[in-house]
Amino acid sequence: MTTSTRGLNTAPAVLVLEDGRTFRGRAYGAVGETFGEAVFSTGMTGYQETLTDPSYHRQVVVMTAPHVGNTGVNDEDPESKRIWVAGYVVRDPARVPSNWRSRRTLDEELAAQGVVGISAIDTRALTRHLRERGAMRVGIFSGEAIADEAALLAKVRAVPQMKGADLSGEVATTERYVVPAIGTKKFTVAAVDLGIKGMTPHRMAERGIEVHVLPANATVEDVYAVNPDGVFFSNGPGDPATADHPVSVMRAVLERGTPLFGICFGNQILGRALGFGTYKLKYGHRGINQPVQDRTTGKVEVTAHNHGFAVDAPLDGPSDTPYGRVEVSHVCLNDNVVEGLQLLDRPAFSVQYHPEAAAGPHDAAYLFDRFVSLMEGQRA
Repeated sequence: MTTSTRGLNTAPAVLVLEDGRTFRGRAYGAVGETFGEAVFSTGMTGYQETLTDPSYHRQVVVMTAPHVGNTGVNDEDPESKRIWVAGYVVRDPARVPSNWRSRRTLDEELAAQGVVGISAIDTRALTRHLRERGAMRVGIFSGEAIADEAALLAKVRAVPQMKGADLSGEVATTERYVVPAIGTKKFTVAAVDLGIKGMTPHRMAERGIEVHVLPANATVEDVYAVNPDGVFFSNGPGDPATADHPVSVMRAVLERGTPLFGICFGNQILGRALGFGTYKLKYGHRGINQPVQDRTTGKVEVTAHNHGFAVDAPLDGPSDTPYGRVEVSHVCLNDNVVEGLQLLDRPAFSVQYHPEAAAGPHDAAYLFDRFVSLMEGQRA
């Protein structure tokens, strides 16, 4: 990606999809060119958390909400130390942000971090196109990067696809760090960072858990060196079919019977560890308004999602695995995609969505309590 940082501007910009469809608009954020997988997010708010979610690495995010940037950018809501999206697409950017916590405009933040975006295009038409044709490679070009459309299309088609991409190591921490428990320490958890969001260890810390966040390449010995009461596998980007190392670590955890909790990428890792396959969704689930049913209680939750792959597990009853029986515990009510797994003979479970809900509703916060209950039961 090549960029130059400028303030608000009216420089021309063009978005080119790999199937040849083109949208023309204005530059937003940095001026230059960028490439990635075009996906859409249905959240009406929470754009700052979306931008800084490591799971969006190498993705160009299309916002379906027409007006973006109203609350500006603050210093409290980022989920990581930088913006991870490869590019950003909005219809009507806010001209002036209005929020007491705002420190700068979204356009300024995108430009400062070198994120190329485009505005003033029909994002509804683009979203409908992606729903019908599926997520695909895309390029955004602005300023001097604009050239003949055939040349731009050739650049887009030369970009690697998301299927087969091994990306968690590119976004995870390189050094172990500790998030201390808030109040009295009750448990220690080893969290394998595959693209973790900052709110996730915070949610555990709120429950008296001291969280040791480990790099994606952490070994089984690294995990158990912290003497954990439980092990957590985080969200993250890329194709779970490439994640052989995390799968082998998770199998070792299952062998030992340590309480285990995984979210998003961690759910897909658990699926693979149990012997299930994974597959790429046509256009994925992204946003903070996805309906999911907890099949263990019958309760329907509104949940936060960001995933383009899913676990291929049967919905019609428990399955036998090398680690005992497992059942699909959660399912998406829009399309019946597997949204959670629960082992019946070992203390392990996972969900495909983001229960830390930053941004998003807090319907799924109970899952952290469920993890605590597993550790309490193991200790007893």
